[in-house]
Amino acid sequence: MAITTRAPAPGGGVSAPPAGAPAGAPEPPGRGTAWAEGVDRLREAATTEPGRLRIIGAALAALVVLFGAVTVWEISDRATAADDVVGHSQPLSADAASIYRSLADADTASSSGFLAGAQEPREVRQRYEKDIANASRLLVSAAANTGAGVDSRKEIALLGEELPRYTGLIEQARATNRQGLPLGGAYLRYANERMSTVLLPAAQRLYEAETGRLYTDYDDARSWPFASIGAGLLGIGALAWAQRRNYRRTHRVFNHGLVAATAASVVVLLWLVVGTTVARSGLSEARSDGQESLKVLNDARIASLQARANENLTLVARGAVLAEDKKSDKYDVDYTKNMKELDAGLSAALRLADDDSGEEPVSKAVAGVTQWKQRHASARESDMRGDYDLALVQVVGDKDQKDSSGASFDTVDASLEQAVVHEQKEFTQAARGGLGALGGLTTGAAALAVVGAAAALLGIGRRLSEYR
Repeated sequence: MAITTRAPAPGGGVSAPPAGAPAGAPEPPGRGTAWAEGVDRLREAATTEPGRLRIIGAALAALVVLFGAVTVWEISDRATAADDVVGHSQPLSADAASIYRSLADADTASSSGFLAGAQEPREVRQRYEKDIANASRLLVSAAANTGAGVDSRKEIALLGEELPRYTGLIEQARATNRQGLPLGGAYLRYANERMSTVLLPAAQRLYEAETGRLYTDYDDARSWPFASIGAGLLGIGALAWAQRRNYRRTHRVFNHGLVAATAASVVVLLWLVVGTTVARSGLSEARSDGQESLKVLNDARIASLQARANENLTLVARGAVLAEDKKSDKYDVDYTKNMKELDAGLSAALRLADDDSGEEPVSKAVAGVTQWKQRHASARESDMRGDYDLALVQVVGDKDQKDSSGASFDTVDASLEQAVVHEQKEFTQAARGGLGALGGLTTGAAALAVVGAAAALLGIGRRLSEYR
């Protein structure tokens, strides 16, 4: 006779075999993991039509929600980048250009005031002080708003250190000039050297760094939301397949819930594509018709300011500083180089001008440059003949004479400023239009995704109710 043993029960007793189990039968296997049980139940549910419908409904709702979530994520990133273009990186780039321009203009004003003699004209002094104050204010603003850019912060720190040294040299030159001492010219030339070799290059690097950030924001804002579009096409394709499956099994053309979910998804997809296209168009217009024109105009204006400063310094130095060839006047050589840069910048600005309001001030500046060159040539001829007083009047002018090269420079500078104001307005309008095209898309996509997922579940639920 076979003898069976029983495992000890908790507490030291002997466990009883399961009810109805024959004597000597093996113990049943233990329960599996929760994941394994879930898989088994899913497999069992997939063998019945109600189970398949539940799986299909859950998958459709998940795809619609995924589409909405990815759309919200990608469009939020692009809207943030577009908002940075309008409200942060472009203004910082414009401020950096203004710092550069203010420094160059201050250098021009200081040399003009020096040439006027001991009695410096009040308006020239005020212009110099305004430029220095503007550059200082913008440097403080840039330091507070430039972010964590190492390159920008390095240049801002350098400018902050060098600007007081420059203004100190200018004050020494002014004070010495009032005493009639020739040493004032040396101070002015050294100040100009510091401006040309330290301050302006640092301002140029700051401008390039901030403009680089601006172009990065442009690229981020204009990138296509491929993940969102892909998720939308996948969700709509799945909804179309589910409706086709429903038609083949029930011969019913429409399932109201699935149709509503499809409509919501199509609306989001169309909104996404159209909104992105309009935003890209607006931002592209802001870059090509606004920012590129601004960059060219700023470069041209700075070239004109440097040319004017070198023209003044030609008379201040009176041949004391030679160019690399040891024969030509350094400042006259630099003037010629600056004027070539100005001509190239104005030609580019004319090509980029897309309306009469933008073209008119540039054309006026071109005419002013032609006149400026003619008057400068006359002044140089007088100076080379040894008639310094006549050359001085031809460059600086006096109360009764308006045909000086300085008057031509003022025309060029005023025209370029007008063109910059116009292009800045064009940029702002186009960029804001691009940003506005993305407005409401994130909220709309989220709301329609919720509606679409709920409609898909209701549509499948309506089909399941037929099995009860």
